[in-house]
Amino acid sequence: MHNKALFQAALGLSSPWFVASVAFTPEADEVRGRIVVGIGFKRGGRFPCPECGAPCPAHDTDTQRWRHLAFFQHEAYLEARVPRVRCEEHGVLRVGVPWARPGSGFTLLFEALVVELSKHMAMAAIARLVGENDTRLWRIVRWHVEDARERVDMSAVRAVVVDETSRAKRQNYVTLFLQPRETDEEGLQTAPPRVLFVTEDRDHTVFHRFLADFEAHGGRPVLVDDVCMDMSAAFQRGVSETLPFAQVTFDRFHVVKLVGEAVDDARRRECRAAPELKGTRFDWLLNPADLSEKRRERIRRLSAHNLLTAKAYQMRLTLQETWLQPTAEEARKHLTRWCAWVRRATAEPKDGAAWVLEKMHTAVHTIREGMDRILNYFRLRQTSGVIEGVNGLAQAARARARGYRNVDTFMTMIYLIAGDLEFELPMATHSR
Repeated sequence: MHNKALFQAALGLSSPWFVASVAFTPEADEVRGRIVVGIGFKRGGRFPCPECGAPCPAHDTDTQRWRHLAFFQHEAYLEARVPRVRCEEHGVLRVGVPWARPGSGFTLLFEALVVELSKHMAMAAIARLVGENDTRLWRIVRWHVEDARERVDMSAVRAVVVDETSRAKRQNYVTLFLQPRETDEEGLQTAPPRVLFVTEDRDHTVFHRFLADFEAHGGRPVLVDDVCMDMSAAFQRGVSETLPFAQVTFDRFHVVKLVGEAVDDARRRECRAAPELKGTRFDWLLNPADLSEKRRERIRRLSAHNLLTAKAYQMRLTLQETWLQPTAEEARKHLTRWCAWVRRATAEPKDGAAWVLEKMHTAVHTIREGMDRILNYFRLRQTSGVIEGVNGLAQAARARARGYRNVDTFMTMIYLIAGDLEFELPMATHSR
């Protein structure tokens, strides 16, 4: 097969487009080179008007070039005389080409490769691999992510999970809104979880930005009947202002985290009188099943000393049994008893308990205030576990890239790896 015919078949060109020339230029080391495939169109060929689709003759042409997938180890480019057509109704307009989107300097296949690689590799590594500037490659990814998000349908969303994740040091966060996985009556997954919206900061205004985006994609706020989130006052304000009909579930992970922080605070305070607690921080933060034999033995030994830290640790373990109860009623009884026990224990002035367990006393007050929302877990048994998994993927991508230059890049990556987006190669209007 002649080389022109070979490239014609490989590119899938149809009339009136055809491969007019193939030129190869070797580099100095004769290992890597450059292939330029010249594309022309048949004399008298007609092209559809970009506005109305009516077949029109070429008015004039302009030569353009696009980076294509490498041919073996050689860089490849497509070069074509792209016509403008004169439409009787819309005047003179530039036609689209079937191998690239308008305004791009890359072919669709090259862009598809970059988008796929960026899910798994740092952009700097991709740039070295393909021999392009990473800024140009980021433009490709952002365009396709934004294009795919325009087609996202949120009309079926009935539950939302909300959480934040850090994007950089010094308290810089983005907030994620995620639709949990959908299941049928038999508990089988019918749709995977997906990130619906990502925005900067973690105050109450993030809910207003989510609401605007949600409605723009067909979402109906009145149909959202469950929101799972942490106990942040800002989040509580935001959800009450934007999704007033939704049942709020305080995520159990964040409830246990609140009490875990109280345990750690008790250890730090008690260290002054019991220096043997130094170096045992993670012993008290892990669950018994996750402890090594060495850590387990150390907890048994320290617990025998009647330390308040050990008492706080037992409070945390007992709290976790709330979510193991068979019904919401049993869970309410268990949590009510737990609150009464902790209030009594942390209010006792003897032995310095009130001072050492001060943060635990504050935590139990917060839990009592939010008990109904904590127990809403038993409606759908919804947790933020799925969003914590997304956070892990986002942080792994961030670590792989050694950080991102700006927040928009970080949010683009989150959509790319967890948005369950359907990418469509935006094929331009084909010639007729």
